[in-house]
Parts: sequence; C-alpha cells; structure tokens
Amino acid sequence: MKNTVEQLAVKLGCNLIGNGSAVVTGVSSVKSATVETLVFVEDMKHLEDALASPATGIIAGEFAAGAKTQKPLLIARQPRLTFARAAKLLKASDEEDRGIHPSAHVPITVRMGNNVEILARSVIGDHVHLGDETTIGEGCVIGERVQIGSNCRLDAHVTIYPDTVLGNRVVVQAGAVLGSEGFGYVRDEQTGHYEQFPQIGRLVIEDDVEIGANSTLDRGALDETRIGRGTKIDNLVHVGHNVEIGEDVVIAAQTGLSGSAVVEDKVIIGGQVGIADHVRIEEGAILGAQSGIPSKKVIRGKGVVFWGTPARPIREYLEELAFLSRAVKKQ
Repeated sequence: MKNTVEQLAVKLGCNLIGNGSAVVTGVSSVKSATVETLVFVEDMKHLEDALASPATGIIAGEFAAGAKTQKPLLIARQPRLTFARAAKLLKASDEEDRGIHPSAHVPITVRMGNNVEILARSVIGDHVHLGDETTIGEGCVIGERVQIGSNCRLDAHVTIYPDTVLGNRVVVQAGAVLGSEGFGYVRDEQTGHYEQFPQIGRLVIEDDVEIGANSTLDRGALDETRIGRGTKIDNLVHVGHNVEIGEDVVIAAQTGLSGSAVVEDKVIIGGQVGIADHVRIEEGAILGAQSGIPSKKVIRGKGVVFWGTPARPIREYLEELAFLSRAVKKQ
C-alpha cells in the first residue's frame, strides 16, 4: 500500500522535517535500502549512513532534528517502535484475491464476517465463528464451536481444538496447536497404571496475542487456560493446562509452563526456562535463560532478574558462582 512520507508522518504521529511528497512503499534496513523504502536509526552514529543511503525517508529521534539534509526525516520519540508501526501500514494488501479456496471445507453452519480468507485444504468445523478480515492459512484444522475474532492471522497447518476462543488481532504461526488435551493423569495405587484426568476445559486467548511456530497451548482440565492481552509467545513453547498468563508477557523459545502456573502482567521469560506446577511469577519479574522454577515457588520482584536452578536473584546467583570459584582455587 503506497503512502507519501507526509501521510505516514500524520498516521504515525511524527514531526516531519523536509519535503513529504515522496512515495514510500516499504521498509528496509539501511544496508538494503532502495528508493521508496523507509529506514530508521536510534542514534547519531548511524544517521550518516542512513542519510547516504537511497532510502526515501528516515525515522529518527530528536537527535536528528538539526541534521542538514534534503532527505525527509520523521522525528519520533521511539524510532524502532515507530518503524514497526510503519511496516504494518505499508504491508502489501492482497484484498482483491481474498475469499474461500475451492479445496477448503467450510460447513454452512460457519458464521463469517466481512472479507474473510480461507486458503487451500483448510478444514473448518461446525458452528465456528470467524471475524472480519481474518485469514486462515493453508491446511489449518479448526474444531467445532471455535471463536476467532477480527483481523486474526493463522499461518499454515495450525490446529485449533473445539471450543477454543481467540480474540481480535491474534497471530498464530505455522504448526501451532491450540486447545489440546493437557498432561494430567491419576495413578491407580493397586495396579500402578495411569488413567487420564478429565481434560474438558477450554483455552481462551485475548486480543493482540502472538503465538510462535510449533508452540502448543493446552486447554484447561476442568476450567480454562487463559493468555492475557498483548502477550507474545515465541516458537516451540509449551503452555500446560490451567495456566494463567497475564497481559504483555513475553516468553522466549523452548520454555515450558506446567499445569496451574500463574504468570502475572509484564513478566519476561527467557529461552528454555522450566516452570513447574502451581508456580506464581509476580508482575514484572524477569527470568533468565535456562532458569528452573520448582513447584509452588513464588517469584517476586518487579524488574529483578532471576537466574539459575532453582532461580534466585541474579546478584545472589553470581555471588554463589564467585564463592565456588574461589573455593576451587584454594584446593
């Protein structure tokens, strides 16, 4: 979708310096910039390279306001964030080709909003609801009574189990599985055999959540698993049954959350973190990569980095490492 620099400045809330009549069709790095692309810089040391590039315009901070150049500048408080928003505005639109592919299976009981796209070989269950402008990728399987909001995007081969609920603007990347049965079993003390505990709850995903490729989010056992608004989940993450994740949480790849764990708002979880059952991570805590949280542990400390297994504040962890190092040297 084409925009002039001036149009983008208005949409992005930027202060425009220079001529805004030039047309922009996409974004790029400074290194790969071409005519009609927009770039960004976050400090003065990279501004010179951006000015020398073929880019049509530059998103920069206040530090660039006095730069002497004929190239239009869009001055923003957060250049990287503004650049990300610009990329969404400039994303090519394929609305003319939207619709339902002939090979897709869509029962008459499905309720669809305006301009929905369902790609090849997707299978939609009975009584599903699809909101406006939502896209279902190739080979997806959507179970009965699933609700998907507006402006959602499901990439290829996503599987959603029955009764799962997705809010608006949810992105699910390829191969993710939503609403699968949780890992819950009861042991027969006489025989030693395991029998499955009922997994009849549901999964609820709120607005603006993004879920990475090949991640798995289980439904609740008897109640629900819930993912809060704005949370971002990386590839290969497992969320167990009855887990509650708050708003604006970030979870990196290969992390696993066991059943009934609670993660409060604005928590950051690094890669390969293991979180046991009934753990509570309180608001704003930061878990470093490969940390381990034992069952029923409470992690408390807004802005505090926790590391190690069992996880403790990083200062404590580093002091322990230093003590061990000194002890080894004395031997």
